[in-house]
Amino acid sequence: MRRDAPGYVPRVLLVPAVVGLALLVVPLVALVGRVDPATVWADVTSPEAGAALALSLQTALAATAACIVLGVPLALTIARAGARGAAVLRAVVTVPLVLPPMVGGVALLFLFGRTGWLGAMLGEAGIRIPFTTTAVVIAQTFVALPFLVLALEGSLRATGAGYEQTAAALGAGRWRILFRVTLPLAAPGLIAGTVLCFARALGEFGATALFAGNAPGVTQTMPLAIYTAFNGAGVSQGTAVALSLLLLITAIAALLLVRAWRPGGAR
Repeated sequence: MRRDAPGYVPRVLLVPAVVGLALLVVPLVALVGRVDPATVWADVTSPEAGAALALSLQTALAATAACIVLGVPLALTIARAGARGAAVLRAVVTVPLVLPPMVGGVALLFLFGRTGWLGAMLGEAGIRIPFTTTAVVIAQTFVALPFLVLALEGSLRATGAGYEQTAAALGAGRWRILFRVTLPLAAPGLIAGTVLCFARALGEFGATALFAGNAPGVTQTMPLAIYTAFNGAGVSQGTAVALSLLLLITAIAALLLVRAWRPGGAR
């Protein structure tokens, strides 16, 4: 029997399927339709938009680097843990994906705030994190880390530990095995996770708004600039639409890169 046969799904289900697809696509088409080609470049390069764009890129890159430093060891731990331990760790890592971003911002504020568990100790040392650029990076890392960990962990599990065992039997040390065997085999998952991580950090809004605030040039990233514009302040609505289009293009490009580099996909 052909594996690509159309199957026997009731044809009437095509109607809600089309409605669901339209619900996902039509709003994005409407967004693109609101962009004015004559002013889009001026809108994106305006001083306010440029500051938000530069801050978003800087913090998203820093958050992505932090996710790589923290996420690769975590993914390795989950992938090589026993079934029960891996299930528990995977569930914990997944929580920020289903948690409302605002709740994540509140949690970070309770941890790093002046009366928080770590915030009180840091305050005694003269270190303040909330409502700073550092807070933006931490918030972005919090929401983006699961994307890298889960993508890399899946790739590591798919490759297995057989090649690592062979390399160890031939006398290779643990670090040599990691950089010459484990990570190269899991490279598609690492690349896909990194791309998704960067895209998620670039578009982070909720946790950043509560934990870092919305100060132009300090904590106002592109999503916050867009939100402020549609509340009658900050950048113009034309600039907000142009920034929204830029985030949409980034998301689409990230998905295309992930499709090209996903484990087992075309590369």
